[in-house]
Amino acid sequence: MANKKSKQDNDKKNNRHNFSWVEELRAGRSISIEFFKKNAWLLLLITVAVIAMIGLRYETKTKMSKIKSLTTELQRAESRKLQEKSLYMSLIRETEMKRLVHEKGLALEFQEQPPYEITDN
Repeated sequence: MANKKSKQDNDKKNNRHNFSWVEELRAGRSISIEFFKKNAWLLLLITVAVIAMIGLRYETKTKMSKIKSLTTELQRAESRKLQEKSLYMSLIRETEMKRLVHEKGLALEFQEQPPYEITDN
């Protein structure tokens, strides 16, 4: 029974000790100036690494945004290219048809307007 009681007392002391350590850490009392003096280079290195990683992330985000806008622009340019190619091919076919009609001596002409539709009421 005495062992049980002493064990409970030790557990309570450890809990109080753990809790007080957390309180000291929150209050800033557990980290001394000596800690910062000893680990200044390490802290500086960690700070520079974190700032470098933030910079790389920003640079990556801006490059991804640029890539996305350029991809959109490329798709629009390809669409315009296909439209122009279609128009060009249509003109070539029309010119070729006119040449063949003239060469064969047919009395056909290209109509600018579509044929009229006559309805009987």
